[in-house]
Amino acid sequence: MLQTPFYTVCGPATLTMSLLLCEYRRYAPKAAQILLISVTWFCSVGGLSNSDSSRLASYFGTKTRYEEVNPFLLVNPLLVSRKHDLLPNTCTPLQVVSVIRHGRRYPTQKQIKKMKKIYNLIQQSESNSELVKELQSWNMWYDDWMDGQLVKNGEEDMKNLAYRLASLFPSLFTADKLEKCKMSFTTSSKHRCVDSTKSFIKGVTHNYLQLPELPDTEQEDGTCREPVVNDTLMRFFDHCEKFVVQVEDNDTALHEVDKFKIGPEMQKVINNVATLLSVPKDQLNADLIQVAFFTCSFELAINNTMNSPWCRLFDEEDAKVLEYLNDLKQYWKRGYGFDINSRSSCNLFQHIFQHLETAVSESKRSQHISNPVVMHFGHAETLLPLLALMGLFKDEKPLTADNFSSQNELKFRSGRIVPYASNLVLVLYHCELVENSEEEYQVQMLLNENLLPFPHSQQSVCLFDDLKKQYSHLLSNCRVREECELMKAVHEDEL
Repeated sequence: MLQTPFYTVCGPATLTMSLLLCEYRRYAPKAAQILLISVTWFCSVGGLSNSDSSRLASYFGTKTRYEEVNPFLLVNPLLVSRKHDLLPNTCTPLQVVSVIRHGRRYPTQKQIKKMKKIYNLIQQSESNSELVKELQSWNMWYDDWMDGQLVKNGEEDMKNLAYRLASLFPSLFTADKLEKCKMSFTTSSKHRCVDSTKSFIKGVTHNYLQLPELPDTEQEDGTCREPVVNDTLMRFFDHCEKFVVQVEDNDTALHEVDKFKIGPEMQKVINNVATLLSVPKDQLNADLIQVAFFTCSFELAINNTMNSPWCRLFDEEDAKVLEYLNDLKQYWKRGYGFDINSRSSCNLFQHIFQHLETAVSESKRSQHISNPVVMHFGHAETLLPLLALMGLFKDEKPLTADNFSSQNELKFRSGRIVPYASNLVLVLYHCELVENSEEEYQVQMLLNENLLPFPHSQQSVCLFDDLKKQYSHLLSNCRVREECELMKAVHEDEL
């Protein structure tokens, strides 16, 4: 629940501004638009700045809400703010191809087990502090059946994202294209991804297009509105033997993570929490501290709880350390730590480019684009390797247990890259009034609805032919079957 000062001071003004903002943006100069958005943003976020969870909210890594990346969505979750960044009217969007992470979810069984362990430890504390008493009386409502399932807020994440993307590209998200099966929705088999896909489809179908829901008797016939499960594509990491053996199941692969857990920064956090809880330090470890931190994040993400006692266990300096712990794991297990992490995503990368290539070919033959909307739904573990494969968010030096002090300059921050509902969107345009035929087809990338510069040029737009040249080594020489074959991998390493 929002604090009273926020509603009293900002509530009516913010509500009025959010209602008028979309209409105003159509006519106002860009400077005025930015000022209006900034005032609205300040009012919405500033009113929450004193809450326990908001101090920590940007440090939750992969457990971060999407609104931390785009704070204006706290005011108006349907606001489309980046339309002015797209190519001009002389360029027409032909196709969008996207990879989307599932929305907010419950903790997994493994996480819940750890949550219960530290909760039981707190019950044994004899401290009379107000914080400990609050934690002891807090209701442990998480249960094993939840096991990572999508929550209500996660459904809304997807519906709202669908509405915003459709609003951004209205010529592609049409009822005619949906009914003629010109939109495809591919998903991981995990229930949170399947449910995210279904919520996204509802967001397009019902919220944006205002089409009626199909009766249950007709659901099976509505195949265009049903997700297609493809784990080979969306959970490629499970199908890459070299990754599974050398990274996923290899205890030494996360050496830097383990080293950081016993390092001075993490030990300081453990000491702080042990003092607050009045429990022996030797009964705590980095994993339990991290799950307590994540409990704070889940309370915010799932219940919108702004002042959870779990959040008061940590200050902002603690949060920075715990964010780095999370980022270290993601870096070595899903990012640049090992080549196979990203190379295992080659099939997905090539699949995306095949769609773009097909659309260009159809356009050149003056044909209708057969699949103008291509949506893929997966995990942070799907997006991070793909982004690494493309050379995005790569730091000059690898993340290690010893370079925490440079965290503020890091490009690889998972909470900024792959929060809940994170999305990578490639937009293919056909452009007129160009100087030559090579400039006719152009591409933009958006990450979390913000323009993403191409790593080779640092420009926000790229000619399609140039993009193919930049990634020709991946399009022609990245063979997942061979690279993921363990026996061949061992043989090559021995050479």
